[in-house]
Order: sequence, then C-alpha cells, then structure tokens
Amino acid sequence: MTRVAAVDCGTNSIRLLIADADAEGRLHDVRREMRVVRLGQGVDATGAFAPEAIERTRVALQEYADMIRETGATAVRMVATSATRDASNREDFFAMTREVLGAVIEGAEAEVISGDEEARLSFAGAVGELDPAAGPFVVVDLGGGSTEVVLGDGDGVHAAHSTDIGCVRITERCLHDDPPTAEQIAQAREFALAKLTEAFDLVPVEQANTWVGVAGTMTTIAAVALELPHYDAEKVHLSRMTLPRLHEVNDSLVHMTHDQRAALGPMHPGRVDVIGGGAIVSDVLADELARRAGITELVVSEHDILDGIALSIL
Repeated sequence: MTRVAAVDCGTNSIRLLIADADAEGRLHDVRREMRVVRLGQGVDATGAFAPEAIERTRVALQEYADMIRETGATAVRMVATSATRDASNREDFFAMTREVLGAVIEGAEAEVISGDEEARLSFAGAVGELDPAAGPFVVVDLGGGSTEVVLGDGDGVHAAHSTDIGCVRITERCLHDDPPTAEQIAQAREFALAKLTEAFDLVPVEQANTWVGVAGTMTTIAAVALELPHYDAEKVHLSRMTLPRLHEVNDSLVHMTHDQRAALGPMHPGRVDVIGGGAIVSDVLADELARRAGITELVVSEHDILDGIALSIL
C-alpha cells in the first residue's frame, strides 16, 4: 500500500488525513485530525491575514508534520482555499508552510487551488460510498469563506461553481449581536441567497436527485439534529435529515446565545461563534434545492475535499 497525507487548510479549520491506498485506489484511514485555527479571521474586512491567525495555523501544521513523519507517509499535498485566495499577505502563509512541511518532505508546501478544483475534489471525496443509482448528486461544501456547489454522477462532475459565502464570512459581515437580531438574520439570508443564486445560475441543480452536504458546518448540524451527547463521526457519516428537521435545527442554532450553543454536546468550541451563520446558509440552500429540484432530505458525508486531495496524490 501507498501511504499519503492530505492537508486541507480552509478559512476556519485545518484538517489532516493520513491514509493507505490499496491497489484499487481505495483509501483506508490511518488518522484524521481537525484543528479550528480561524485562518480567515478578519480577511473579509481587512484583506490580509492576522499575524496571530498565521501563528495558530503554524502550531497546528507543526503537529500535523510530526504525525506525517511518525506514520511514514511518503507523499503529502496541502491545499489552501478561500481565505488564502483573498489575502494580500498570503506569501507570509506560504513561507510558513514551506518551512514546516518542507522539513518532513522536501519541496512540500501549500498550494492555492481554484474554486472549481476545490469543488471537484469535494465531489470526488463525497460520493465515493454512495449508490450511483441515487444520482445525479448535488454536493455542497459549505466552508468558512466559500461554498462549492457541484453537480455530477458516477461519470464525474458535470458543473461546478464556488461562491464567496461561508459561515465565517456571513457571520463577520452580518451577525453582530448575540443572538443576532431579526434584521441581521434577514440581511444574512438576503446575502446568502444572492451569492448562492450565482452558483445556481451556473450549476443546473434541478437535475439532481440527491443532496450531499460536506464539511464542518453540515456535519455539526447533523450531529445536533441526531441529538448526540458528543460528536461521533461514525453516526454522522451518511446520516439523513428531512428538510423540516434541518429547518428546525437551523432556526434553533441561529436564535441561541453563544453559551447555549457552547453547551451542546457535539459542538466544537471553534464552531460556536460561526455555526449560526452556517445554519443560515444551509437553510437557504434547503429552500432553494427543494424549490428547484424537489429535494426532500439532506445526506451528510464525513468524506469530502480531504479525501479528494488524498485521491489526487495517487
């Protein structure tokens, strides 16, 4: 088997997958890790990374580099997404990744990928375990700074678009009170709908039969909907949620206070401040996919762009 390491550095979190690939190209997890580092802190407003955000990311990446070394992975690919595309001082970030990863595997560093490639990698990771007969699939990767909407089936991706809306971006732009006011919620929904309409104008989601949601906002909402006492990836993976239940959970999350959200068993501390924004985006997605495609439920996958990155190394 070939052992590879994939690192996904998004606006809110940085994640690691170390996996063995068998002769058929299937991945077998060795280790999955996630750290909330909020790399995109303030980027929407300032256009630059905060030094403390780069330092938080460096600390987490150093942990990952040590794990890659200890497990004997022979290849690594690190991709950086929405926040890194937007930051004026992004070379500070890349220099840090060259120093940390290059010490483990010569020449390794982060790379910025386009929104379209981000979408395709997410699709590849998300649908691998689903029955092709359930397609076409619309895969939605709801991140911190961007959301990727991808339409495809067993033959691959047919259309994809990345739009600048995510749980961190919408929270920093619209949701300033705890809990947010009705006016702020309405403004956030309007902003989300405008951005998502850009994607729906380019991706014919009306052709989809199944909606698959990936990444931390979606998996956290699923864990809350399942009323888990603590986060359990095995129970979340491929769980299904009716749209009425999704709306119920989203509405609850948006109207909770910070302390109420923090007290939820499956809630990661790094998501407490931004999960309300993510809930608004997923709520608008549910409304639009029901209206445009007649979709009645959401399938949540733990496998996403991280798995796609690992597969791309092969």
